[in-house]
Amino acid sequence: MSARHDACILAGGLARRLGGRDKPGLRVGGRPLIESVAAAVPDAERLIVVGERRPGLARGVFVREDPPGGGPIPALRAGLAEVGAPWVALLAADLPFLSAGHVSALLEAAGAGAGAVLVDDDGREQWLAGVWRTAGLAEALARYEGRSLHGLLAPLSPAKLHLAGRPWFDCDTAEDLHRARSEAPGAGTQA
Repeated sequence: MSARHDACILAGGLARRLGGRDKPGLRVGGRPLIESVAAAVPDAERLIVVGERRPGLARGVFVREDPPGGGPIPALRAGLAEVGAPWVALLAADLPFLSAGHVSALLEAAGAGAGAVLVDDDGREQWLAGVWRTAGLAEALARYEGRSLHGLLAPLSPAKLHLAGRPWFDCDTAEDLHRARSEAPGAGTQA
């Protein structure tokens, strides 16, 4: 059994590199990206979505950052206020290859530490693909005055985990979206 956890999905970005499109609603593998991310946290006690309400996420608790579109730190503040479990999976809304097995591996890797984060093939931390001890994250956030997730999370010294299947891959650009669609199961049937 994995550690008790909630999930906080940040879904309120402006998607500038995708021309302002509704990135969480874009379809990969036959379903919206945000629904794929939500499916990767089936054991989460609460599914908190920072962003607009989505019809395919009936179990979601929807909150908005202040100001809307204000970036990941205000979004994390809004989402973390809804977390009640001892651990929280902090995830981007655009991770088409993330699975429940990846989240379980992150929770296991975190162990007794502050958290665990996925690293990409170049060894770079992917700050919106990790799990964190809720109390430690809340304490760090309360005293943090910066704007970047790196500045907030790196000092917590999370375990770094590289997993097969590129669960950290996100869809920031049209090229990323095309690549994800071509590599997803059922690639020939996508909108």
